[in-house]
Amino acid sequence: MSVSDVLIFLATFAAMEGVAAAEHRWAMHGFAWSWHRSHHLPPVARFEKNDRFPFVFAGTAITMFLLGTNLDALRFLVPVAAGITAYGAAYFLVHDVYIHGRLGGRHLPRITFLDRLGEAHALHHQFNASPYGMLVPVVSDDVKQRAAKTTARVDLTAESGTSGTRRRRIPVRP
Repeated sequence: MSVSDVLIFLATFAAMEGVAAAEHRWAMHGFAWSWHRSHHLPPVARFEKNDRFPFVFAGTAITMFLLGTNLDALRFLVPVAAGITAYGAAYFLVHDVYIHGRLGGRHLPRITFLDRLGEAHALHHQFNASPYGMLVPVVSDDVKQRAAKTTARVDLTAESGTSGTRRRRIPVRP
């Protein structure tokens, strides 16, 4: 692995936040809403239609890995695919595991930075608007104003029980 491979990997990982935010805004909340809507509704099963998206995104990375490892002229695609894959893993861990607790993440340690990301994501669910990104959520002024007008606040720490603080899925509204 060369220095340029590491730089391509890091640049791709960083760029993926913008790609993911744009894809979330214009695809998931646009023509792909029939799949993504399931994520904005109360859960009815362990898996939801929205869970199809990672398979679509993984297909892109797998194709890049195959091209990059088999064609010397496209070797740069290997660190690109690795950056995409690493971003996808980070997104899964932050969004699905930590914020939504979909794998039973009730006993995870509290991490202030990730709780802040969860609060921003709760705004997305509450107002069905920005922020669309995950690791660097940009909340629009409109959503900030709407949030300031409401007294409803999403409690990401949930209720404390006999075993201490427990995480629960972010409440969502269609």
